[in-house]
This record gives sequence, structure tokens and C-alpha cells, in this order.
Amino acid sequence: MTTRAEQAGAVELTGVSVTFPRRAAPVLRDVSLRLAPGEQVVVLGASGSGKSTVLHTITGVIPHTVHAEVTGQVTVAGTMTQETPVVERSRYLGVVAQDPSSAVCLPDVEQELALPLENHAVDPATIDAKITGVLEVVGAAHLRTRATAALSGGESQRVALAAALVTEPEVLLLDEPTSMLDPDGVAAVRGALTQAVARYRPAVVLVEHRLDEWAGADGTAALPSRAVVLDESGAVLADGPTGVVLRDHARRLHAAGCWLPLDAELRALTGADGGLTNPANVAYLQSLTDTEWVADEPQGEPLLVARGLAVTRDQSPRRRRGDPEPAPLLTGVDLTVRPGEIVAILGANGVGKSTLLLTLAGLLPPWAGTVDGPRPGLVFQNAEHQFVATTVRAEIAHGPLPGRAEEVVTRQLERHRLAHLADQNPFRLSGGEKRRLSLAAMLAHDRPVLLADEPTLGLDRRDAVATAETLRNVADSGGAVVLVSHDVRTVAALADRVVVLGDGYVLADGTPAEVLRDHAVLDRARLRLPALVSWLLTRQPQSLRTVLRRLDDAVRTASSDRNVPTTAGSGAQEQGVLR
Repeated sequence: MTTRAEQAGAVELTGVSVTFPRRAAPVLRDVSLRLAPGEQVVVLGASGSGKSTVLHTITGVIPHTVHAEVTGQVTVAGTMTQETPVVERSRYLGVVAQDPSSAVCLPDVEQELALPLENHAVDPATIDAKITGVLEVVGAAHLRTRATAALSGGESQRVALAAALVTEPEVLLLDEPTSMLDPDGVAAVRGALTQAVARYRPAVVLVEHRLDEWAGADGTAALPSRAVVLDESGAVLADGPTGVVLRDHARRLHAAGCWLPLDAELRALTGADGGLTNPANVAYLQSLTDTEWVADEPQGEPLLVARGLAVTRDQSPRRRRGDPEPAPLLTGVDLTVRPGEIVAILGANGVGKSTLLLTLAGLLPPWAGTVDGPRPGLVFQNAEHQFVATTVRAEIAHGPLPGRAEEVVTRQLERHRLAHLADQNPFRLSGGEKRRLSLAAMLAHDRPVLLADEPTLGLDRRDAVATAETLRNVADSGGAVVLVSHDVRTVAALADRVVVLGDGYVLADGTPAEVLRDHAVLDRARLRLPALVSWLLTRQPQSLRTVLRRLDDAVRTASSDRNVPTTAGSGAQEQGVLR
């Protein structure tokens, strides 16, 4: 049977521009795109370049739900999105949103996956097998009986992917589907997508900042075969075979602040292909190791002390008589944080990292043990959970501010590249812009300890580097930072100490080089190292932090000079129709 997608192309955008209220400039400018059934494309660009907006125009969220002026035409599976109701669109679209928890509507995982099948009138006798199969594909079979409210961010992301795949959609849209996942989860999702495309042949539009993590050790070859690049004005910068786009535009993408696979990043810096197999790239990395980083011993009285801490997701401090006592996620946690320290917490999805931060912040009661020290500030994993105001400016200004409030707000707007968005609604920002705002709003207040849950989630490379620098400044100014992250490369460059969680306990606590070289700890915690971090730990462990920081410095330098020329004779077109 021929599907509508095969008859008319799976996705077609023709001259699409999108302008939001109270924004003078369009978010997307004259974008045209055609995808055949089974074709995969990765859309990349700096934070705020319009990547998620492309997905929202395909689903019809824009303009049906989110008001915006849309010109041009969007057709999906043979139907015009602007004229098609939600019920009809849902028959051929599978979507994994940037915030997967926003799409969850039923109390347990099995019901969440059964609902789309029932809505599609699937034979009830086949539903159980379909749920079993899709959970196995995404590596989440163990979550089938879990309550959705008890899932961690990464677990929610796996379930959201399963829900998008279970109806075998003609078009699959993925908005940063690995942003909350541990390295095992990233590999599982990439494998699930490969299996889904081979089995169901959906057209796939992938938006993903962290191309380096998605690509893994296989580099550019592991990415979708086609790449579309948007510049910061929402216009098309490049479209073509992914290898060609990343080869011919590596320097420009690096300067724009995009995350790149390691081989493309090194090409941007040296002009040499082959990644770590090319002697020119190896020589370049070795040239960055002439200075060893030596950690200063933290001084002063502790700012935060946890002793014998045990934590649980059960938020009720009182239980009815006869109720079973909740099992703690973590027990026996001892943690001392001193002025000037940045402590990073690593561990697999669901191990209790976010729950530990919430307990340290005083938002969850300890199951056992104590937390002492002034109440910290907390940047939530989901930025929207932090927002209370209707404009970006008011969000930063909310609550008592030190000194002159107007000066504090202006400084935060400029520091976090939010000045042009000052009058926008926080909930209408892109994922990366929301993340920058959540950090700006918290840093406007004078808190001795900052707790940050995935502070680089959803950020492009430039903003991830800027965020790391901001956190370093907090510590260097006499404060302290405790952050949770799956971004091992950023952790290795930034943290003074790394605490690894697993099996319900603290598995390791030491310097990044000490902890990340312990393969037994990494195996128990189910952690995988990025190729560059692993290579440096083998070759120059004492220079790990120096090299990573200097590579970050190269991003700052490149981003300050935006007139980087592209390679002549590109095989990918710079403007116009995206094939």
C-alpha cells in the first residue's frame, strides 16, 4: 500500500518564514525543504537559530497553538499543515519534544504507550507485544510498570521516544532526543533510531545540539546522511550530504558556536581530516599541553556539608500508618563543599542525581542524614519550572536583588545574550534561551552556593562555554558550585572534583583525572568517556583540563570573529531551496 508520504514526499516546506509577536525580525527566513520517505536529515545551528521552529511548523504547533505569522507553505504526508486539524496530523507524525515530560499525560509508562495505539484503533490483541517491542528498542523495558511521575529526566526521554515510535509514524520529529540521557542512553537512542528507520521507513528530522555525543567514536559517519544548517537569522546557511557540509563549513560552524563531531572540530582548527588518526591533529593537541593545571586546595570554612545523607523521590515527609517505607535512591552520602570549589556529580539516568540536588536545596526532605549551611540557589533541569514572570526582564528582576536592581538586571541580560529578548515571554523562548534565562535569573541573587542541574542542557557550544565560564566565576569570587551533568567533556574542563554515583552510593570522589581514569568506577556507573577525553587521559592525563579549556578558548576566539570564510567549491548549497 502506498502511503501519502510516498505519493507527495514526506515533508515539504516552501518559502516558509515565521515571525513571532513582539519580534521585529523573523525567526525563520524563506526556508524550503523536501524530504523523501525514509530520508534522514539533521538540522543544526546556534541556539535561537530557529531549529525547533522548523519542527513546530511541520507539526502545526505553529500557527495552530503558538500564534505567529507564517508565510509560505508546509505540507506533511500530502496534507497542508495550516489547514489540517490536530487529529489528522497525529495519524502520521511521531514527535519527541525538547521537554519530554510536557507530553506525558497518563500515570504509568504502559498506559502512556498504549494510548497512542488505542487512538490509532490498533487491534487490542497486538498492543501488548507492540509495547514490549518498542521498550526493548529504546532500552527501557525495565520502566514498563513505573509511574511516569517517578521517572528521571533521562528515563522520561526514553519513554517519550518509545511513545513516538510505537505507532510506526510516517514522519518522525526529534527535538534534542538525547539532551537528558547518559552516554549509554545516547547510544541506545541512536540505535533505536537506526532500527526504526530500517523497519518503518519514516522520514526523520533530527534537531540536536550535541553532535559530538550523538556521533560518538564513529564521528561524522554516525550522523544522518543529510545536514541542513540555519544561521542566527533563521536563514539557510548550508544543505547537503552531512560529510560535505561538515567538511566544507567546519570553520564557519565552529565560529557560529555549533557543537561538532570531534573530526569536524579538529578540521575547523587545523584544516586536517581524519580526527585523532591524523598526525597534524595530534600535534595540535599536544601543542596545547605545555602548561599543567594544578588544583588549588580549597580554603575557608565549608559552605555546604552533607553527612550520612539518604535521599528519595517520595516528597511526602509523612506517610499513613501501614504504608511501605520508600526505598532511598542514595544512602551514606558525605559531601563537603568549600569556597572556590566546583563539584560535578556524574552517574547514569535514574541514579538519583537530581534528587540529591533537590535535597541539598531544601526542596525535598532527607530520608536520613543532615544538610548544613546557608540555603543554596538552584537552577532546575527543566528551566520552565523556575519561571514566574511574563517577560525575560521581569523574570531576572523577580525577588530581592543586591544593589541597584536595574543595573543587576541589565548586566545579566547582556552577560547571557538576552538583551534582545528582554520583553519576550520566557515560555516562548527557544530551549537554549530558556536555559540561559534560568541561569541569569538565579545568578542575579547573592547565594554562596549555586546548585545547577544540567546547566549546559540545550545550549550550543558557544553558550555552553560561556555558561562554564560563568560557573567558574562564581567559584573564583568565593562562592561554590555543585552541578549535575551528563556532559563529561565540560565536567572534565570545569570541575575541581568529580563525585560519581552508582548502585545507591558514592562510588568515587576525586579530581577529574583521578576519577575518569578509574575504569572499574566507570563500568559500575555505566559511564562512557567522549573520545577526546579518553585519548587525553591516555596520552596526557595531567594536561586534561588545560587542553579542554584551550579548546573552549578557541570557540570564544572564533565566535568573536564571525566573518570566517567558507571553503571555496562547497558541495553543499549556501542558500535557496533545501533540495
